[in-house]
Amino acid sequence: MSVLKLGVPSKGRLQDKTMEWFAEHGITLSRTGNEREYSGVVSGVDGVELVMLSAGEIPRELKAGRIHLGVTGTDLIHEKLPLWERVVVNLQELGFGQADLIIAVPNGWIDVDCVEDLDGAAAQFRANHGYRLRIATKYHNLVRGFLRARGVADYQLVDSQGATEGVVKNLTAEAVADITSSGATLEANHLKILTDGLILQSQACVFASRSADWSKSALVALDDMANKTGWDLSGLKI
Repeated sequence: MSVLKLGVPSKGRLQDKTMEWFAEHGITLSRTGNEREYSGVVSGVDGVELVMLSAGEIPRELKAGRIHLGVTGTDLIHEKLPLWERVVVNLQELGFGQADLIIAVPNGWIDVDCVEDLDGAAAQFRANHGYRLRIATKYHNLVRGFLRARGVADYQLVDSQGATEGVVKNLTAEAVADITSSGATLEANHLKILTDGLILQSQACVFASRSADWSKSALVALDDMANKTGWDLSGLKI
């Protein structure tokens, strides 16, 4: 019998809020052991196995079909799965983990307020310095697509996996594209968001894999979960 595998974030606030959300809908998620173990049990629905993963791993596991359902941010799904709608179905927006993926530049760039201004500044930067303006981000696909659609070409992306807002002060990039919730960290690092620099509004969601092994028993478990949560399964088309 094939069980339904549910992947949830392995630690932090996302894990806590995910467990709270399911508990509110009559489904209890809990670890089988200590925090070093990455599996758990599900109560309230039969035939479901809990798998603990980092939020960044969940898109990959959904695409590979190794998990049936996964909780992660829309930013990670859109970044790691460019044709995401062919790979997964968004079953539920969970109402937490909200953040905006934005482009920000130094406050001192008084003539740069929008993406069109950034395009002009990038061309001037290359003329002055002999290399392209650097934008630090870990969201390469989303940022590149956003700027391409707006005709910005004279830039290069610099990979940044943490403390992205600090790269301008450290002179390793001239601008940043990063997730922000309150904007406080950007402000503390003397950065301003471009007026039309919103790339994506993200939040935690439950996604279903189109390529997982949706056996009869897995579908029974999914239907049971849907009855408790109110999920609309019509988009899955299994």
